[in-house]
Amino acid sequence: MAEHEWDREHVREIIRGNKDKPGALLPILHGIQDALGYVPPDSVPLIADELNLSRAEVHGVISFYHYFRDTPPGKRTIYLCRAESCQAMGSEALETHAKRRLDIDYHETTRDQAFSLEPVYCLGNCACSPSIMIDKDIYGRVTAEAFDDIIKNMQVIAQ
Repeated sequence: MAEHEWDREHVREIIRGNKDKPGALLPILHGIQDALGYVPPDSVPLIADELNLSRAEVHGVISFYHYFRDTPPGKRTIYLCRAESCQAMGSEALETHAKRRLDIDYHETTRDQAFSLEPVYCLGNCACSPSIMIDKDIYGRVTAEAFDDIIKNMQVIAQ
């Protein structure tokens, strides 16, 4: 399967399985993202038609919620905390460093498809700010140097 291909029939099954629920749009979007890792832009007309919504309404919900992606994620997702405690302890400098180190912005994926970068608004690790989470592993007191070490170790493990 090519990088940006997705299974239309699987998406249709998700839509059919959720379209009769109250507030069906969000369960459908969550179902698609859970299955594919993102909500393909080409799925928007399918969703809109089934729910009798405009494409703009569906796209508006996707773009409003930071959780939803419209591009495939990398193999690993880095969540950088942007809550007040982490900001007070240097997360803005860490954010700048991470974006520069990975050569991406939020909601983007590295050229090698290894990492995606996402903002998050509290990891519950305030006592160890600034914090990041990679997939489901939380790291505290992350400096630029620690970030580089974490990324380097993950790349070595992946090889």
